[in-house]
Amino acid sequence: MFRFAHSNFFYFLLLIPLFTALLVLFLLWRKKALQRFGEYPLIMQLIPEYSKNRLIFKFILVMIGLAFLIIALVDPQSGSKLEKVQRKGIDLMIALDVSSSMLAQDITPSRLERAKQAISKLIDQLDGDRLGIVIFAGKAYTQLPITTDYAAAKLFLSSINTNSVSVQGTAIGEAIDFSVNSFGQSKANKAVIIITDGEDHEGDVVEKTEAAVKKGIIIYTIGMGLPDGAPIPIYNGTIQTGFKKDREGNVVVSRLDESLLQQIAAAGKGIYIRANNSEVGLQKVLDDISKIQKAEIDNRQYSDYEDLFQYFIAFSLIFLIFELFVFDKRNQWFSKFKPFEKKLTTDNHK
Repeated sequence: MFRFAHSNFFYFLLLIPLFTALLVLFLLWRKKALQRFGEYPLIMQLIPEYSKNRLIFKFILVMIGLAFLIIALVDPQSGSKLEKVQRKGIDLMIALDVSSSMLAQDITPSRLERAKQAISKLIDQLDGDRLGIVIFAGKAYTQLPITTDYAAAKLFLSSINTNSVSVQGTAIGEAIDFSVNSFGQSKANKAVIIITDGEDHEGDVVEKTEAAVKKGIIIYTIGMGLPDGAPIPIYNGTIQTGFKKDREGNVVVSRLDESLLQQIAAAGKGIYIRANNSEVGLQKVLDDISKIQKAEIDNRQYSDYEDLFQYFIAFSLIFLIFELFVFDKRNQWFSKFKPFEKKLTTDNHK
């Protein structure tokens, strides 16, 4: 097992292309400056001690040293002790609708943002359970593979928006398929929570739900939206420019399809909750899920990690020290040492 203790330091690697660009600009500027005094080849003959290749070589050494130093800051770690840990919990997949209708603001600040806030609170309550996230609109994608890394779950959750899936629609059936496949061969009891406004564009969602139940998976649904519905805002960046309209120019109103979500929950042996402005309903679902027996599962993990940063610091120092012994100008002492010219003189005397 291999991991990085401080992966955010990888961003410092962007300094290397930045410094490279600055070096190129400096060399171009110096060449133009020298050309003001005459022909460039002639000027270079007048300053024979100058060596552009040495300067570039020194720069490469420094950049390699810098790269190793940044990797040292990231602190690569290698798992050194493998243990079997008993994990007691369930596997939970959340299928979150990210279609444009989830921008409707009948539930404030919007259906999507309120759902993300509720999921974040749910993550805080998990203990030993594995969690995964599937996002869907006209297509479904796995946003977060099932994991017990709750910090990573919150990070992935924060990046979700309506641009996460380019194809518009609400493919609930496909989201169920992705959620079911994400469980893999886990022996834990499993549940799927579908959070959507229910405007489905597929006809086989109930059949897919029944197929999931046959595999021992319980499916819950949460309806995001109020019965009266709300228009779908359109944004230019962060500025709202209007509302979505149909071909006749009428404002489109997105309404919650409770009937479909109730059918899915009934077929999935779960419950249906309708969100409102006071609560989303995830707590009620979590309370029901807590009744599911939590299985004990062998889970192998590395309990101890060995730091490797010191090796990269050593490599960095080697390159930086080597750079100190490479002069950007030709060394005058070495330039006087001409063994071949001396040998030629001796031969002439003979």
